[in-house]
Amino acid sequence: ILPAHLRGSLTWDQGVEMAHHTAIRLGTNMDVYFCDAASPWQRGSNENTNGLLRQYFPKGTNLSTYTADDLLAAAHELNERPRKTLDWDTPAERFAKLLTTE
Repeated sequence: ILPAHLRGSLTWDQGVEMAHHTAIRLGTNMDVYFCDAASPWQRGSNENTNGLLRQYFPKGTNLSTYTADDLLAAAHELNERPRKTLDWDTPAERFAKLLTTE
C-alpha cells in the first residue's frame, strides 16, 4: 500500500478494464479520472512507459507467451534504467526516495 502522500489520484485510459472504477475508487480512497479519447498526452508517464516496454515486447505481442520471470526481468531493467526526466535517477531510486519523504 502506498503512503498517503503518494496517493493523490489515478488517471486511466478509457478501456473496458475500468468498468468497475467505482469499486477501485472506494477501495483505494482515491479519485479516479479518465483521459479524453485520443489524448495520450493526458497520460504522459504511461505513454512513455509503453514506448519503453515496446523495446522488449513489440506492439501486439501476446504476453501470455512470456513467463512471469521474463516480465519481471523487463520490469527490473526498466526500473533500474536512469532517466533524464528524473535527473538521471532510476525509477527505483526515485520511488525509494518518495517512500521516505512525507
